[in-house]
Amino acid sequence: MKAIIFARVSSKDQEAGQSMAAQVRRLTEYALRKNLTVENTYQVIESSSKDTRKQFGKIIDFVKKSKEAYAIITDTVDRLQRSFRETPMLDDLRRQEKLELHFLRENLVIDKNSNSAQMQQWDIGVLFASSYVRQLGDNVKRSQEQCFKNGQWAFLAPYGFLNRSLPSGKKTLEVNQELAPNVVKIFQLYAQGNQSYRSIAKTLYQENQATTSRGKPMCPRTVEMIIKNPFYMGMMLVKKQLSPHGYPTLVPERLFHHVQDLIAGRKKAPVKYAGKAILLRGLITCAYCRGTVCGDIKKEKYTYYGCHNAKRICTRRFVKEEVLVKTLLDKLRQVQLTDERINQVVEHLQDFESQRVEYEQHTLRTLNERHRLVQERISKLIDMHIDGKIDAQIYRVKLEEYKREKQDISLELNALGKDSTADIVTAREVLKLAQRIPQIYESSKLDEKRQLLGFFFSNLKLDHEKLDVELREPFKIVAATLHQQEWRE
Repeated sequence: MKAIIFARVSSKDQEAGQSMAAQVRRLTEYALRKNLTVENTYQVIESSSKDTRKQFGKIIDFVKKSKEAYAIITDTVDRLQRSFRETPMLDDLRRQEKLELHFLRENLVIDKNSNSAQMQQWDIGVLFASSYVRQLGDNVKRSQEQCFKNGQWAFLAPYGFLNRSLPSGKKTLEVNQELAPNVVKIFQLYAQGNQSYRSIAKTLYQENQATTSRGKPMCPRTVEMIIKNPFYMGMMLVKKQLSPHGYPTLVPERLFHHVQDLIAGRKKAPVKYAGKAILLRGLITCAYCRGTVCGDIKKEKYTYYGCHNAKRICTRRFVKEEVLVKTLLDKLRQVQLTDERINQVVEHLQDFESQRVEYEQHTLRTLNERHRLVQERISKLIDMHIDGKIDAQIYRVKLEEYKREKQDISLELNALGKDSTADIVTAREVLKLAQRIPQIYESSKLDEKRQLLGFFFSNLKLDHEKLDVELREPFKIVAATLHQQEWRE
């Protein structure tokens, strides 16, 4: 009888350890002893618990199409299968006298003449193999759940990070200095409000030959996965639940949520307008149904806006773009402060900065004292453990506690000391810039106009023909204090 040798390992590590070669040698020697002619040898690297087993499927198809009977020789039952889902197809071929199963270590042959005891032994072998897989799965789940509770990531590192093993054997993530800047750039580009996944991928590849983690050119799907992943702002999404992690964050939380708001609005935008240059596309929602307000160009000259009415509950009314833009520009004029008022704002910021510096100096002294005390406690703990005054379990628990406290203090220390002088200068420049907003707007290109409007406005809503306008912070505060006598009032 012709035979097929089936040798399988679950991973490349096993293959490197000569497990595959040892299997093939044992199975070949067995075939010689049984006078079986080996026609094919399959050396498979895959988990037998996978739903899709390509090599196993090829063998079954080959035996089905063959006019001759074959013997499959394998090391143990769990090398061939670890669940009962393959049993029916193997048993059907056995009943048709097209297949024999030879399990070397169990000293078991399953063929057309097998009795109930032999069939039961086969079933028991599959049962134990299946139970082993389930136990492994339970152990992995428990390990993952514990990792998530501790703020640790238990899967392949997200784009921009690397999986690393510490000398202690503990798994961790570190920032990939080569790819992490791409993540930041993706969020910054999308936040402008005039970029798509495709345009961002193209821009990154043209600018710095950005690639995926596998080295392929940056693609829109990679951009989408990155931009929707809360991991970059410090949160893990596991089983639809968010929990904080302890790894470095690449983007601020505010920027992440701003981008998600843009995505939510863009999803509702009708595709048929996507190729037209429309100034306010994706910036306005309907005040009544909260659907997207769409723009359409008539006679290749005039642009009108109205609710897309996807829910079929709105009465569609169209408003000229010029009317909406006038409302926005009128609102922008509310942040045009005089030089005197700008000086008052800057003086207020300088006073606040002085108070902040004084508070941070006090906080710095407090944190340094806490850091010193924790270090003393660690030294005493080590001495107590060496002298045998505390057991190993208490030592490890307290040491981890002190280490976490030291890490928390270090994070607080790193957050201190930010010089806000540049921010005050920037605030002055922005307010000076706001004095010339209408002129800047008129002289800008369409993409620049969209960025400008997105910078100043949020939550624009169209209530029939009236546009409800809301300025972003801090411009909302500036507009609210425009008519006050004193800035601090």
